[in-house]
Amino acid sequence: MEQADFIHLVRVSEMASADNSRAYRRGVAAFAALGYAWVLGCLALSGGLLAWVLPRLLQGRLRFAWVWLAFAACGLLWLSLRALWLPRSPAQGVQITAREAPALFEALERIRRKIKGPPIHEVYLDDDFNACIRQEPRFGVLGGARNQLTVGLPLLMALDQRRLLAVLAHEYGHLRGDHGRFAAWIYRARLGWQRLYQGMEDDASPLAVATRAFLDWYVPRLLARTFALARQDEYEADRVAARLLGRQEMAAALTELEIKGAWLGEHFWRQHWRGALAQPLPAGPFAALQRQLLLPPEPAFAQAALRSATRRISSVDDTHPVLRDRVEALTGARPALPPWSRRGALALLGEQAPRWLAHFDARWRKDNASTWKQHHARLRRTQERVQALQAAAAGQGAGDTVELARLLRRLDPQAPVQPLYERVLAREPGHVGALLGLADSLQPHDSAARLRCCEALWEASPTHRWGVACAAVQALEAHAQAGGEHDAPALKLWRERVRQAEPPEDEAIEELHHTPLLNHVARHDLSAFELADLQAELALRRPVARAWLVRKHLKALPQRRIYLLFVQLHGLDAPARGALCQQLQDALDLPGQLLVRAAGDTAALQDIERQAFEPIHAGPAAV
Repeated sequence: MEQADFIHLVRVSEMASADNSRAYRRGVAAFAALGYAWVLGCLALSGGLLAWVLPRLLQGRLRFAWVWLAFAACGLLWLSLRALWLPRSPAQGVQITAREAPALFEALERIRRKIKGPPIHEVYLDDDFNACIRQEPRFGVLGGARNQLTVGLPLLMALDQRRLLAVLAHEYGHLRGDHGRFAAWIYRARLGWQRLYQGMEDDASPLAVATRAFLDWYVPRLLARTFALARQDEYEADRVAARLLGRQEMAAALTELEIKGAWLGEHFWRQHWRGALAQPLPAGPFAALQRQLLLPPEPAFAQAALRSATRRISSVDDTHPVLRDRVEALTGARPALPPWSRRGALALLGEQAPRWLAHFDARWRKDNASTWKQHHARLRRTQERVQALQAAAAGQGAGDTVELARLLRRLDPQAPVQPLYERVLAREPGHVGALLGLADSLQPHDSAARLRCCEALWEASPTHRWGVACAAVQALEAHAQAGGEHDAPALKLWRERVRQAEPPEDEAIEELHHTPLLNHVARHDLSAFELADLQAELALRRPVARAWLVRKHLKALPQRRIYLLFVQLHGLDAPARGALCQQLQDALDLPGQLLVRAAGDTAALQDIERQAFEPIHAGPAAV
């Protein structure tokens, strides 16, 4: 199904739910029952065929057609049983018991009694900043489930007990009452059909191909038709938690989770991995994380993270609504910074809490030992390059100075690199690399300096005009939202510039995404150090067998530096390939825009081997 058709079906289901919720649920139940009817029909057909043909074969009537029919019936029976009994997906984390964490289990039992929910059969502890209840199907798409709760150790560190219980009550809210049972049934149906659909992707047998034809039609429509129900279930689970612990408490928990989650990704983990420069062996993160999560985030970062979160809009990519929609549904007001948790909730783990900290620290060190050592080597190479550039500072050109500033910020994001950029701009006022680096190194509140950089970039680089104009509009709006002066003329000017820059940008996007990727490509122009740095990063990704890098020339914006990285991936399904490509696109540091694509998805491997020159990387998976 095309994405546009999927989105249309989702919107139709949302409107149907809003118009008549009962009728919508009946329609969802009927469509889910269609899948069950297909499974049971296949099972009955295969059983009937075997009951008819086997007695004839046992009587010695070995006709080719009957033998073929027996094999076909057995294959259909096997496919039906696969749909009924999907293999259990192993739970992530370590199972804990009531004896090990009595306070946690007592709290869960209080929540269960209040919402009259079913029991939780298993509780797990993992190292994610999250909590979730998972219903593991016992009988495939036909239903029956074991309820599994997973709680992240960082979550226990970040929230006080009351807010943590609000999060757990939200998760338990998915299992509440009659509506909860219906939503849980639909959840299990979605999960079961998705697993069956993904499990048959690589099966090329004739019956599997025929089965996939039904699944290709049925599964996307099931997901689209049930989307509104899944989204409503999230709001209802929030209301369940709010009834138990208060609307303001639930809203505060959601907001604190959002901001501290952003802090983890943007600050803590980056800082922890930068420690590899001085330490060749990995350090466990969780003891340090416990101390830092109990400190309130810096006000400037918290405000910026909250503004970023409230700009996001709910999409069809996730059944969870965004923070703004959830808080407004609870309180009727926009999200605001909450009073921060002070003590955490590790006490719910009782006397075993230090043991779990040590356990996850040791496991993290073991799981990341090889990656840490490779990252250590990469940072050391960066440091050596910085030292070489600093030693040659007297005769250094503008390009080397900009590279030095960029590498210093890689080693330390707080490095004072602005004087380096300003030195380049004093000699070459329109140097694009220096202007981009200076704008990126400015403090978020320094909107005046950022606008000066944007103005200089607008004049110096037509290639960057659309991005520069958007950044200027964002800076002006953020300055006004933070209580600064509302500069209406400047905002009008930059919004007009956004409109002026859109046509060539649209042409470039159209050319990039709707023409063959390998048209108008040339060899990459990375320096020896930049290429070695890219190769070191690719070596950290085990599924990457081979990689090719080319530079793409666009007619609409011929000066724009665009790189295409094609990666040959082994052992990953389509969603995992897409996720890894996105991770690489976000993580790799190249002197231009980068697009990462899996070989075979958007360009055939044979075409890449013929037109993308020699591979820049060949990993163990290529052997």
